[in-house]
Parts: sequence; structure tokens; C-alpha cells
Amino acid sequence: MGVKQEALDYHSSGRPGKIEVIPCKPYSSQRDLSLAYSPGVAEPCLEIEKDIDNVYKYTTKGNLVAVISNGTAVLGLGNIGPEASKPVMEGKGLLFKIFADIDVFDIEINQTNVDDFVKTVKAISPTFGGINLEDIKAPECFEIEKRLKEELKIPVMHDDQHGTAIISGAALINALELVGKKIDKVKIVVNGAGASAISCTKLFVSLGADKKNIVMLDSSGVITADRENLDTNKKLFATTRKISTLQEAIKDADVFIGLSKGNILSGAMLKSMAASL
Repeated sequence: MGVKQEALDYHSSGRPGKIEVIPCKPYSSQRDLSLAYSPGVAEPCLEIEKDIDNVYKYTTKGNLVAVISNGTAVLGLGNIGPEASKPVMEGKGLLFKIFADIDVFDIEINQTNVDDFVKTVKAISPTFGGINLEDIKAPECFEIEKRLKEELKIPVMHDDQHGTAIISGAALINALELVGKKIDKVKIVVNGAGASAISCTKLFVSLGADKKNIVMLDSSGVITADRENLDTNKKLFATTRKISTLQEAIKDADVFIGLSKGNILSGAMLKSMAASL
């Protein structure tokens, strides 16, 4: 059996999907049900009405995260839509549960307009203790996260930016230690200019990488300072070097960061990179 079929069978066998909702209180007797619902449920409702912070005492809000996407930048698959993003969001829910015992509702929103997306998330935010944005394309993702952080009283994180940056930053530090190179000296090529690429590269700079040693590429090639219509984030990493292709950028580079589609880096390109010390 091939990996493709194995993956499809994994997701479709038995109960379709990867996550479910189960009760965490007794429910086997009439007494249990009268406490869980009417009339007993009125008591915590009234306590929350008196003090809204009681919602964390009497409900799941404090341990419930919304994993939210509109499916516009899913993995390396691109803009495949909210329904097609659902397996990824369910998968993130599974990871939250098994690694941190955090419960998740995955929310797929059929909305690409920033204002409407933000409005939708704000409207459902009373349910949740935190918002995990996922697989939303740049540059909209930056504005969405910024506004939600400003306008909501619960934590908001865009995983493609922060989660990817944290683990790739750690990997870069470890890799440079293994090959005996200093982060402020290495030449870095970043293939991709979306949310993860921008955030990872910003973190590399905060860790000590020199912006002059960084070349970033998008779907049009190397992002150069003389290119027109660059957004604010791409301008941060525009190079003055007279190069336009990945093949040119990768020559004598120490680090390659792949944050775009696969099968971009050839064997010949890899051989043209700088040797380890």
C-alpha cells in the first residue's frame, strides 16, 4: 500500500476525521443530566453574569483554543479553500491535545476579506481561551493577526509565523553549532516570502543574522531593492545584489531555508553552496 492510500485510509476509516468532542463530567444518571443542563446549568450562568471571569471557572473556555483558517495558504498546497484545509486544522487539534492536553475546535471560515475575517473571529471569540490562526496567506495574515491582538482580550497567535519561526530558529542555531559557523557571518537564502518566510527571517535577524547576508525569493525570483510594488515586509529583505534566480542566489550560500513549494533546490544547486568548516 502506498503512502497516499495509507493517508486516505487513516483519515476515512471508522469515524471520519481525527478529532471528536467527549463529555468530561458524569452523565449516566438523570441527576447528572439535570446538573449538566436544566435546571442546574442556570447556576453557573448566573455566576458568570455576576462576574464574567467566572466563565473560566465554570466552562471549558480556559482550555479551549480555536484553530482558524480560510484555506488560502495551506502547507505547500496553496489556496485550496476552507473545506480542503480542514484535515490540517483537525491535525493541529490532535497535536494540541496529545502534546498539551488542550482542547480545540477547528474553525474553517469562507472569507478572504480582512475586515470580514476579523469581524467573524471577534464574533466567536467569547467561546475560546485563545486563537490559533493557521494557513492564511500573506500579506493579509499580518493585518489579521495585528488587529485581533489589538481588539481581543485573549491570546492570538499565527502559527505559520511564530511556530515555524521558533522551530526553524532553533534548528538554525543547532546546525551552525555543528558546522562551526557564526550566525552573523553566514549567507542565508530564503525561498518563499509569505508569512512563515517573513517571520522566520525576522527571527534569524533577532538571533544575530546580518540582513546584508540574506537573500529572499518569491514567485517572481530574487526580491531586489529595485523591484516595484514590494509590500512593506518584502522591502525589509530586498537585496541590492545583481541577481535574479535561486541558482545565482544559492552559490556560496551557507544556509538554505525552504518555505515555498517543494522540489525547488536541485542537487547541482546544493553542490554550489559553501562547504562546512
